[in-house]
Amino acid sequence: MATRNTLLPAFVLHRRAYSNHSLLVEFFTPGEGRFPAIAKGIKKARGHGSGLLQPFVPVLIRCAGRGEVKSLIDLEPAPGPAVPLQGKALYCGFYLNELLMRLLQRDDPHEPLFEVYARTLAQLSIGGELAHTLRAFEIRLLEELGFGLVLDREAETGAPLEPNRLYHYRIEHGPMPAEDGSLRGSTLLALHQRRSLDKQGIRQARELTRRVLAHYLGDRPLKSRELFRSLNSL
Repeated sequence: MATRNTLLPAFVLHRRAYSNHSLLVEFFTPGEGRFPAIAKGIKKARGHGSGLLQPFVPVLIRCAGRGEVKSLIDLEPAPGPAVPLQGKALYCGFYLNELLMRLLQRDDPHEPLFEVYARTLAQLSIGGELAHTLRAFEIRLLEELGFGLVLDREAETGAPLEPNRLYHYRIEHGPMPAEDGSLRGSTLLALHQRRSLDKQGIRQARELTRRVLAHYLGDRPLKSRELFRSLNSL
């Protein structure tokens, strides 16, 4: 990990107490991916250190160490404004962080995903269609992990999807025409083209991404969904 002499842009995905005065922080960076580091003495430090080591705050970090867990040796605020998340947007941010913690392997770089994550936080901070923002992130995340969804053609024939036709989505395969399908072709095409959805489309898209993500997350439910049931519409 080439972090000894280089300040890396980073976000905090998770943090917890480590001994009396230190924190164990899970960082997400573009070039190094997700990795843990110990921030020694940060809980008793005066100044901006502890305040910077918060989720959704862009920072610059320098770490050192040869083991799996590094030591944080330098911390600075990143250029540009912080990302203020409040209300439902804050809950959405915790959801994004939990997805990254659960689905990203440590030390596996995902530079495009880092940029997508930063843009998604910015979009959440200004409001707008939160459901649309979450679906777009989930789809990009699946793409980066190699599990990209087929959203524009039938799985078996390769024929273009028909907006008014119903489909069933077979995980790791794609859309299949089905009279009792739960997905409209128009919903899948809107997701593919990053267009807004109507109320029915929002519900269908949410059910699709939840089902696909659950396949890769396994049996352990997401804590963010358990804690923030008020976001079921998202």
